[in-house]
Amino acid sequence: MEHNLAVNQISVGVVGLGLMGSSIVAALLIAGHPVVAIAPLPVDMELAPQRIADQLRHCEKAALLSHAPADYLAQLTVTDDYSQLQECRLVLECVIENLAIKETVYQKIEAVVSPEAVIASNTSAIPISILQHYISRPERFLGIHWAEPAYMTRFMEITCGDQTAMPYADWAFQLAHEWQKEPTLLRKDIRGFVTNRLMYAIYREALHLIDTEEASMEDVDKAFRYDVGSWVTLMGIFRRLDYLGLQDFSEIFKNLFPKLSNDDRVPAVMQRMIDLKARGTQSVQGLYDYTDEEARRWDEAFAVFNQDIYQLAAQYPAVRENQKP
Repeated sequence: MEHNLAVNQISVGVVGLGLMGSSIVAALLIAGHPVVAIAPLPVDMELAPQRIADQLRHCEKAALLSHAPADYLAQLTVTDDYSQLQECRLVLECVIENLAIKETVYQKIEAVVSPEAVIASNTSAIPISILQHYISRPERFLGIHWAEPAYMTRFMEITCGDQTAMPYADWAFQLAHEWQKEPTLLRKDIRGFVTNRLMYAIYREALHLIDTEEASMEDVDKAFRYDVGSWVTLMGIFRRLDYLGLQDFSEIFKNLFPKLSNDDRVPAVMQRMIDLKARGTQSVQGLYDYTDEEARRWDEAFAVFNQDIYQLAAQYPAVRENQKP
């Protein structure tokens, strides 16, 4: 892989222009890439251009842009024609978590891109090693997992499948720094990757406390916000353990671990939400209930919060390997 190309010389394709895919397009445009955005669905073709423009305007308000939004949009092609991906050095798949649909998308991508182009999935649920089965050149396939909103979060997981060749993964890892990310590079394809394994352990325990009526949702949320929320952006987990001192954890682990949930069933409270087809703020019905106005205010608050936390994280840069704090 060529490491000496400027970002504006690297065309990137994005297939799938829902909320996440559009957000990724905005992030890539801000980084300086020419972007070819493939809209597999007519609704994506209709809604995505305006959504991406709105996201860039949000970035302008947050002082993340060095040019006017129109200058970035000039580097964007929105189309349903996969042949437009021909010159892309990287293509990101952002379609729904359905193997049959992903297989079709990969076939269309591989039919037009060069043999050296990297193909990646934003999947958060399907192992990369499984998705590689649908690629004729699996060595150039990997996972690039973004967080929403992609243009205003520093998280990124780059995951190798069993057949991924490391030069492709190393290239993507270096490129991610140009996107203003603090990426992790997972050389082993573990189910759920790192972030989902951590978060779903928390979700399971939180939902267990609700199911067993040992705590209320409000109290669980309050405890998590005001404890974890007070340090996690600065420290992460292992520096937090170091900061607290390590001598007491042996007894805590021995006493607490047996009490934690290891249930592998869908928690009852979550199953009720599934049965009701609740979608939280998107449908104003969820674990909490919302009015339309409350749901809108949560969306607005989250946008402002992401701006604040993005800037806060920049004030306390991650301590990289072999550097002193």
